[in-house]
Amino acid sequence: MNPRIGVIGAGHFGRFHTLKLKGRGLSGLHDPDPSRAALVAAEAGTEALALDALIERSEALIIAAPTPYHFALASRALEAGRHVLVEKPIAATLEEADALIALAARKGLVLMVGQIERHSAAIRTLRAECAGRRLRALEAVRVASFRPRSLDVSVVLDLMIHDLDLVMALTGADLAEVQAVGGRAVSEQTDWAVAHLLLTDGTRATVTASRIAVGLERRLRALGPEGELRVDFLARTLDFVAPGGAEPMEHLPGWGTTRRSWVEHDSLEAEHDALRAAIAGARPYEADGAAGRAALDAALRVEAALSAPA
Repeated sequence: MNPRIGVIGAGHFGRFHTLKLKGRGLSGLHDPDPSRAALVAAEAGTEALALDALIERSEALIIAAPTPYHFALASRALEAGRHVLVEKPIAATLEEADALIALAARKGLVLMVGQIERHSAAIRTLRAECAGRRLRALEAVRVASFRPRSLDVSVVLDLMIHDLDLVMALTGADLAEVQAVGGRAVSEQTDWAVAHLLLTDGTRATVTASRIAVGLERRLRALGPEGELRVDFLARTLDFVAPGGAEPMEHLPGWGTTRRSWVEHDSLEAEHDALRAAIAGARPYEADGAAGRAALDAALRVEAALSAPA
């Protein structure tokens, strides 16, 4: 059974959410720009509604508005007794994130954050392969050519936050120290950044993000005493060197290389399915408020390091 889910925000991500919910419990759409709301609503075969009307009609709200509005909109929905999926970052500040988490807990409602990578086939495969491995160093790269969207936030909150979340999810550790370098290029926000992280378990990680790159690149490398694991997310390959690998290594007896791949699925649909399951009572669920807060905390610490004196 599909709960009635409304979407707040008819921009880039709001449109994707709305179209994906078409025919699966979509209760309507709200955007402060009536013409944009009407255009996306017509495309999805739903109604463009006033905010109060949308909240009244819905059991859950997906908030795809700009980051500065996340707290006010999510609070309004939760206070009305509605479950919430808020796009990342969960809020603009940690204080706002804490308030949302406390409100959802007090109301007994789902608060999910749009860390969509957690629902991807690639990350699910990677997390399965890393389970039980002692990771000591990680390197993540996520770069793309410039697109004039999400410029209300820095590249740290736009792109890097996914890999910050991934590093903590893979290690199960928190951040201990952060160093970073980055700068502006084509917007009023930081457009590229490189962060060096020390985690509480001693793992070190280097995370690179850019939205002014020549082309698209997404990869991750993890190293530890069990060997090396390398992921090319665009090629859909995961290779690791370890004892007993499928392809023996000539100069390293007993070791070998193994390649894994994965079958892609619709990550947004998987995220929506996770929201429905959480509403139905499934606990725990991916990317809850605590996970969203941890990712925000990491991103804000990177941004603070970027602005720290050299």
